[in-house]
Amino acid sequence: MLQPIGSHARYIQSVLRGTARDERPSTPDYVKRSWLRCLTQYHLDPQSQREPYVLPRDERLARKELNLELVSFADAEMAHLYHQLAGSGYSIILTDRDGVLLDYYGDLSFRNAAFRTGLVLGAVWSEEHGGTNGMGTCLFERAPLIVHRDQHFFSRNTGLTCCAAPIFDYRGDLVAVLDASGESDRAQQHTLVLVNMSAQMIENRIFLYRFKDEFVVRFHSRPELVGTWGEGIIALDAAGAIAALDRNALFQLGVKTAVELMGAPLERVFNISLAALVGRSQKKSFHPLPIYDAHHGGRFFAIAQAPQSKRALGGKQRLARIEELPPPDPGRTPLDDLDFGDPMMGRNIQAARRTQSRDVPILLLGESGTGKEFFARAMHSSSDRADKPFVMVNCSFLPGGQLERELFGRPPIARGVQPLAPAAVAPPEESPATAAKPGTEEDLGRVVQANGGTLFLDDVGELPLELQARLLHVIEEREVLRPDGEAPIRVDVRVVSAARGGLQEKVRRGEFREDLFYRLQSLVLTMPPLRERKDKSALIRHVFAQESAATPAVTLEDDLADALRAYAWPGNIRQLRNVLRGMIAMRSGDRLDGSCLPTDYGVGQAEVAPSEDCELPPEAQSLNPLEKAERGALLKEIELHHGNISRVAQKLGIGRNTLYRKMRRLGITLPSRH
Repeated sequence: MLQPIGSHARYIQSVLRGTARDERPSTPDYVKRSWLRCLTQYHLDPQSQREPYVLPRDERLARKELNLELVSFADAEMAHLYHQLAGSGYSIILTDRDGVLLDYYGDLSFRNAAFRTGLVLGAVWSEEHGGTNGMGTCLFERAPLIVHRDQHFFSRNTGLTCCAAPIFDYRGDLVAVLDASGESDRAQQHTLVLVNMSAQMIENRIFLYRFKDEFVVRFHSRPELVGTWGEGIIALDAAGAIAALDRNALFQLGVKTAVELMGAPLERVFNISLAALVGRSQKKSFHPLPIYDAHHGGRFFAIAQAPQSKRALGGKQRLARIEELPPPDPGRTPLDDLDFGDPMMGRNIQAARRTQSRDVPILLLGESGTGKEFFARAMHSSSDRADKPFVMVNCSFLPGGQLERELFGRPPIARGVQPLAPAAVAPPEESPATAAKPGTEEDLGRVVQANGGTLFLDDVGELPLELQARLLHVIEEREVLRPDGEAPIRVDVRVVSAARGGLQEKVRRGEFREDLFYRLQSLVLTMPPLRERKDKSALIRHVFAQESAATPAVTLEDDLADALRAYAWPGNIRQLRNVLRGMIAMRSGDRLDGSCLPTDYGVGQAEVAPSEDCELPPEAQSLNPLEKAERGALLKEIELHHGNISRVAQKLGIGRNTLYRKMRRLGITLPSRH
């Protein structure tokens, strides 16, 4: 089959023949299929030392121009994914349908390996040229997959781990692959989950842009997931007939192909007309509305958006003539949905409610992963600006020059912005994702894009001093000074900023303007770390419900819930969410219990409270670690409510007798009152 020239070639041969003694780990079938293609169809040699194939410069530039739209929509998600995996050694890569590398966010620690293995712009990573690898094999298999170290066909690539996911267009054609590659010694399943989510977000962006001149219905079985990677999207023409559905819509509706619903009215799918749903969405400030499956009665939540372009004005006029519907019930706002019983979060929500109709700058403080961005989005969605843009800028992600252009715009002249990739990986070229055309909204910057809505500045403490003065001008004068020197642009934005703390120390050291500091902190809200939240159990159940929404049969067993609650969660809600995603993705059944805990996170090691452990009464000495953690949590609740058992039972959602039985089991006795 192949000449056993080297150890890797002999390893491939032995695995394919079924004689391998040290198969490491068990080789997936898709890898074996790829190896066979490399040997029998492409006639490749695992020990080949030939240089990776890179397109000539002219062809590379033509390819980038052809995929300009794809790269521009993928850029934001690639940046977000790179930020999520920061410090892990992974680089984020986008290839087109032929496996040509179009865009790249590189980790500096991965620079040498990237250059050595050919992870450069214009490199061709189809199986025919790159052998078995994440990107090329994903193109062939059309499914998310991992190619880990020795599973690569070429021996020069066996130091890599690649997690790749396909990107499809609305017709179901594969148009690109998103990949995270690095020199990890483990196949990271949770990394693949994040890559696949980002790939689906790119699909959503492409779909919404393709049908921006049509009516669009966005829906999910859970209201908080409308607008996320898991939402289903349906496009309808001006006559109200279904024109396209994305693959999430097909999955949620239980439909095999879009052909079954093409040309049908919305009433074929849901128990509401398009006109009524658009009207109610507008009245509800585009908060998701409950609707029902027309055939099976299943409940969904949806919003409907009218076309964006003037070409669809006729459709908007027809909607305007429809008889007005009665106003919907006020219902809960997205802010209300964040209240699970924690006193500090309750105070934050009440304060945000009181200021939601006022343009008061708000500063959110908290550790990384405590949900500052999520809280900012909830404030925006609960305010009268909900139908206007929510624009986020991470002040620590881009260098000063790029951040200035990102916030305040670019002059309308030819310009070249470098992509976030190592200098050794690719020659300096203009990135199509960052090079906006003159006259577009991108030229004006993110502050102008947020006009009428909310501007969220994450890690605001990292904003360079020279940009702090410009931000202060925006807040005080409500205008943006244009980089071309023309008349300022008037803006109406609400500024919400976030920091992990230390702003006052930066002011003291002269690294942050004192006047800007006081303008940003008109209202300061602190997001509590997960380990200190009093609603930990309810929050864990809520996050699990969000992450398992696409797989409703999956259940969270009590022993696992107790272990999750007892863990300290140094990465807060973000870490919890990623752990749950990984467990759901890697499950062998639909019941998640303590055996599903990932060892690399150390979950299940309960927080230690020395004072409690040392002072346990004799009747509680025999409790296991989970029961001790439960005992400590219950004692905190009793202390919080000053020994009022009725209030504790009400808070926990159980009866007084049930609570007393639990207290006896855990060795809890209340001091007698005199």
